[in-house]
Amino acid sequence: VVSFPFEDIYIDRRHILHTLTKREQKIVFYFALLTASLGIGGIRAIVCPLSAYSLEDCGPKELLSFFNWFYWLVNLNSAVVFVSISYIQQSVARNLGFLIPFVSGLMAMITVHMVRGEMIYKPKTDSSLLTTFGVIVSALRTCCVRYRYFSGGVTDWLDHAKENYGGQYSEIQVESIKSLARLFPLFTFQILYRTCIIQIPSGYYLQTMNSNLHFGGFVLPVAAMNVISIVPLLLLVPVLECINSYLFSSKNTGHSPTIYIVVGQLSAALSVMVAGFSEIHRKHFPQVEQTLSEEVLLVSSMPCFHLAPQYILLGVAEALVTPSCSLLSFRLVPERIRGISMHFLALFNGAGCFMGALFVQTAHAGTQGNWFPHLLHEGKLERFFFFLASLMMVNTLGFWTIAHRYNNLHQDYINEFRGTFPEENLLKHEKVIKHYDAILESSPILSPMEKT
Repeated sequence: VVSFPFEDIYIDRRHILHTLTKREQKIVFYFALLTASLGIGGIRAIVCPLSAYSLEDCGPKELLSFFNWFYWLVNLNSAVVFVSISYIQQSVARNLGFLIPFVSGLMAMITVHMVRGEMIYKPKTDSSLLTTFGVIVSALRTCCVRYRYFSGGVTDWLDHAKENYGGQYSEIQVESIKSLARLFPLFTFQILYRTCIIQIPSGYYLQTMNSNLHFGGFVLPVAAMNVISIVPLLLLVPVLECINSYLFSSKNTGHSPTIYIVVGQLSAALSVMVAGFSEIHRKHFPQVEQTLSEEVLLVSSMPCFHLAPQYILLGVAEALVTPSCSLLSFRLVPERIRGISMHFLALFNGAGCFMGALFVQTAHAGTQGNWFPHLLHEGKLERFFFFLASLMMVNTLGFWTIAHRYNNLHQDYINEFRGTFPEENLLKHEKVIKHYDAILESSPILSPMEKT
């Protein structure tokens, strides 16, 4: 709704609903971006974990199948949006392109309100985000205050948060956070990958906008090129389902989806490298005039479909990486903190988007507009792509070296939390230790040797 002030809305030629200044329009625009980001962040952090809570007792095969089809439906919706709404916004009416998502969002809120009673999930009281940060803070504080006393008997720095070592949290709570901490390297290696994905609305968008969008007398919307990156995901999901049925068979129970992440990150690095070569190829074509949103731009005469390979490779990467990361984030932690684990994955993905924006700004400022120019035919955008591809290759190799940590981690977790140390026995064990410590402190007849 706040996007309407970007154009003067006429009742007739004599009556204008508003005449906002450019400064006021910028304020409204950035406010709209903020509200949109808050809404998108909330949806991504809640909807997917909420949908997967009903699958807590399912195995890796069922979970991977769920995440594959979940993101398949999300991208199918995105394909419809990029084709229909982007065309309406670019070629029919810009304000109508904003009105359609507004009405859709309003209908969605009404629907959610009607079925809210069936969508309530109450996690355990000791599995909140405050507990997670509390364990970390307590461990750090105990490490700093009593480092000399505990340094010899603690194998992990988070153990300092346990009650037996002077902390405030139980054995189960700390062990749950330790399993989450093991996923932080996985999350960290997704930051640069997400930086490559964010090139679609930044670097790839500029390339497409500066290419020939005419196709059979029809001007394609710039955002319609995103559909090319979605098509591989829509086609690969059924294929991956067949592969997973074989890999997760009884004879291959040790399969881990980390190989999907490695291949997907390689595909993302190759996509950015192909984008660099496409930029060099695009400059060899003569320039022509092209009208976009009532503005005449001087663009390359190269058809925009020449950029399809880089979009396809990123689509393949998304089909392989995103469901696999969601599976690992959901499967390799205890049930009590699975939602928090998914939230951290979304947080690191958002950090990758900020990293992408920082890369663009740094490249533009550091090279004085040469690596990320305002006019592409006057700069060297391909150098930016080659640099990012090199970083992505190093990132992929780094993740490959630690991928083995997540191959059998779920088996270790099952043995630790469900077999050797059930929650009930662990609590009894803690009570016995506390009772024995109390006896030692209160008994005056025991000698120092007996206490030891």
